[in-house]
Amino acid sequence: MVRSGTKKTETKNSDVRHRSAKALLIVDMLNRFEFPRGARLANSARRAARRIAGLKARAKKKKIPVIYVNDNFGQWKSDRQAIFENAGAEESRGREIARRLAPEDDDYFVLKPKHSAFFSTSLDVLLNQMGARELIFTGVAADICILFSVHDAHIRDYRITVPQDCVSSESNADKKHALALMRKAFKIKATSAERIRF
Repeated sequence: MVRSGTKKTETKNSDVRHRSAKALLIVDMLNRFEFPRGARLANSARRAARRIAGLKARAKKKKIPVIYVNDNFGQWKSDRQAIFENAGAEESRGREIARRLAPEDDDYFVLKPKHSAFFSTSLDVLLNQMGARELIFTGVAADICILFSVHDAHIRDYRITVPQDCVSSESNADKKHALALMRKAFKIKATSAERIRF
């Protein structure tokens, strides 16, 4: 099934290994959290990372593709390994999170330059080649990059699930406000990681 207004693309030399109606997205969890209030977000993200790791393991057992969408932090020569090593460095606030959620060889990795996972990235093309129609968003921050990404997924007619225990913000109030807005405006399914069925 092709989304309205979207032409299905076929690429003979594509390395897309999955055909799946669902995809699990992990947004900005490879992160040093070196910004104002970054320590607060890192503390919250550590709890979410444990849930995301469990959700990722279950997804992979069912052959659901896992896509990391990560900020390039202004480093235009970055790649997956460089970002992981930077976030996982001993002096990084995000080292525990990065190491817990280390990308595996069969995971996909998309760099983003701005808040949304879709803005100026290849994500939509990748999802189209997979045949994905339902996206499960996890990561940080619920009120910024998750919110912007969910908005852009909504206007592209994806079905959207946001497990509440797999997203974080600097404060619980910010997270609750963002989830309420996403429920109202973008009709997301907000649930817990354990309730997601693949």
